[in-house]
Amino acid sequence: MHPSQHRGLTRRDFLAATAAATTFGLTAAARAADDPAATLLPNGIRLPADWPPRGVSLPLAELPTPPYLVSPPDVIPIDTGRQLLVDDFLVAESTLERTYHSATYHPATPVLKPDQPWETGTIPNPTAMPFSDGAFYDPKEKRFKLWYMGGHVRGTCLATSDDGIHWTKPRLDVVAGTNIVLGPAWRDSSTVWLDDAETDAERRYKLGYFAGGAMQLFFSADGVHWNRAGTSGPTGDRSTFFYNPFRKKWVFSIRADVSGGGRVRRYHEGTDFLEAARWSQDEAVPWVGADRLDPERSDLKTRCQLYNLDCVAYESLMLGLFTIWRGQPRDRAKPNELCVGFSRDGFHWHRPERKPFIPVSEEQGDWNWGNVQSAGGCCLVVGDELYFYVSGRGGVPGSTASGTCTTGLATLRRDGFASLDAGDAGGSLTTRPVRFRGRFLFVNAAVPRGELRAEVLDASGRVIAPFSRENCIPLREDRTRSLVAWKGQPDLAGVAGRPVRFRFHLAGGRLYAFWVSPSETGASLGYVAAGGPGFGSMVDEVS
Repeated sequence: MHPSQHRGLTRRDFLAATAAATTFGLTAAARAADDPAATLLPNGIRLPADWPPRGVSLPLAELPTPPYLVSPPDVIPIDTGRQLLVDDFLVAESTLERTYHSATYHPATPVLKPDQPWETGTIPNPTAMPFSDGAFYDPKEKRFKLWYMGGHVRGTCLATSDDGIHWTKPRLDVVAGTNIVLGPAWRDSSTVWLDDAETDAERRYKLGYFAGGAMQLFFSADGVHWNRAGTSGPTGDRSTFFYNPFRKKWVFSIRADVSGGGRVRRYHEGTDFLEAARWSQDEAVPWVGADRLDPERSDLKTRCQLYNLDCVAYESLMLGLFTIWRGQPRDRAKPNELCVGFSRDGFHWHRPERKPFIPVSEEQGDWNWGNVQSAGGCCLVVGDELYFYVSGRGGVPGSTASGTCTTGLATLRRDGFASLDAGDAGGSLTTRPVRFRGRFLFVNAAVPRGELRAEVLDASGRVIAPFSRENCIPLREDRTRSLVAWKGQPDLAGVAGRPVRFRFHLAGGRLYAFWVSPSETGASLGYVAAGGPGFGSMVDEVS
């Protein structure tokens, strides 16, 4: 495990936590293995029929190790998505060093500002920001769409873009002459989801905003004209929802409060959107919160809380953007900021790096001096980059007011959450046994001064000819999609369908992900979060 997972723990703490996680993981794995009704995920993880788990006790002292990292499948199928190296789920042995990477703000940030009367009239907090709302690429219309809060706790507005950087506020007919699509009555946080797999055209877009102790739910065919669909179960503000395509479940991320821990999350799921939205207080199970590994601010010395959790399917796993609350200054808007987490079963989270993934600024006067939060959909795939749209509040010095609220854009290399790195002396990584149906091995790697080679081993670790290190054509490039090939061998068809291991030899570079594609184009058949240009759906079927 990466050392950052255990920063601040004593050896006794670490051993106790590991023992508890091991016991929990082995118990869950055994229960699933013996359960004929267990759900088999595309990555080989078996979930017991009694799901989601009900054994979480909040607040958390420390986030437990996910069961699938304690007891991974004997053979891991890798046909769905790029295989990210954010944890050791796929790693049997490695001499490489794992590095976690943060996103960086785009020079054009903020990309959306309050400049219309319905946005600027809420003094001292003129607002044009997602809270979470939604940022998606619509593959039918081939344009970016951003739903956002227009005016402080007022209506929901829609902006569109051809490139994701320059935005237009179209004049629509809901509130004549404005881009308001819902409201402008009072609203708190909201979620909008472009459901590209929906068969009912009238429900292609889904929306829920908090008001009156619950989420008010709507459907739309075009994301502009909304029809009321119902009301959720009881919840606090800042509750959101997302879709988990690995299990074909809608999940509500429900704000709750616990004694001694403040804000935490509860969880409720369902196959149908409205079914997922119906829960009683007892049916929404405890899920996740901040813990003692989330560092306190030195100026506030306040235990952290989990303010919000937005999630999305990205390639082969679930990505979580954790809005961490670190306290409320008396003279500044709350300095919430975004951290990142990963889940391979959709419930248990791995948060190996607690430094901000997308931070607030400590410079008074900056657009994000107070309170950065995520957008629904989390991120989009734009060429070789991921685009993260976030809210930013400029604050009002000497006050807790939000001040001017705008929309920022942060970017990250595609798959770039973590890399396994080697210096000039080189190193290697050997995977656990994997199985695939594809034919072409691809990597996302940056090898500017060294090289990367790969070999294929049988389950016991013997090299399968001709897929040896010596026969591999070395890669010496920096690309998010590079084909790995062997001399005289057109593809991996000869070893498809049987358990094998990959061993990567790397010098002078970084390895971010690998996958086996059915096509020489490198399509991963994984999920591309909120979409992006070039994709015909939310799946990477055409690269």
